[in-house]
Amino acid sequence: MNIIDVGSGTPVVIIPGIQGRWEWMKLAVDALSTRCRVITFSLADEPTSGATFDETAGIWSYVQQVADVLDAVGLEEATICGVSYAGVIAAAFAARHPHRVSSLVMMSAIPPSWRPDARLRFLMRSPRLLSPLFCMASARLLPEIIAAKGLLRGMAFAATQSVNVLRHIFSPRLMARRARMVATLDVEHELPRVHRPTLVVTGEAGLDRVVPVRFTREYLKIWPHATEVVLSRTGHLGPMTRADTFASLVATFAERASRDEGQKRRIV
Repeated sequence: MNIIDVGSGTPVVIIPGIQGRWEWMKLAVDALSTRCRVITFSLADEPTSGATFDETAGIWSYVQQVADVLDAVGLEEATICGVSYAGVIAAAFAARHPHRVSSLVMMSAIPPSWRPDARLRFLMRSPRLLSPLFCMASARLLPEIIAAKGLLRGMAFAATQSVNVLRHIFSPRLMARRARMVATLDVEHELPRVHRPTLVVTGEAGLDRVVPVRFTREYLKIWPHATEVVLSRTGHLGPMTRADTFASLVATFAERASRDEGQKRRIV
């Protein structure tokens, strides 16, 4: 299995979004690795992942991948960070392996109740044929990029990220399959039993045009103990457009959760 393991300190596992490639998160990984030990990977059905994927298991195959990654790097537990689509993976992992979760970070994450909207359902009909439309639709991200970076730096950022996307190209077929898998995930009744420190992070409601903020905020109803933070001047791309701010937020939360858990264990 191909695992990225960089930095030192409190361990944080970052699960990538629906495109499946960890490389799309590289700016966030690099920033967070200056304060934490960051472990990440591509989703199990990506050809580059080197992992085993069981299509009949659906999303649970990704959940098992997280457990296998922790075993491979010698960690009993870590902060689990689910980005966008990976929110349901992180939530399902916490439900089935709570003892391996020191804390949870849900970043612009979809909840288990999420279903593809009309636009996505249209694109999913013939993912390869309609992938140019998907790429063109990425223009909707420009307002949040400009809000975070300004016009000139925003254009430079968009160009750089476009090159990164082309180097680590996504599979429309796999993305469509992953979207369909959410409907098969029966985990909502298990989630209220998860009592781990949880950070729910969103961008600004007017800027996230990928996962509406109201969806991510469903986790606050599932876990009333969770802390909510809005990453200002961002929408869905906050971990990349404001990587240093994202890294500071996650590192501070993960370090505090790890320290508090350690104190509880000493008292016991």
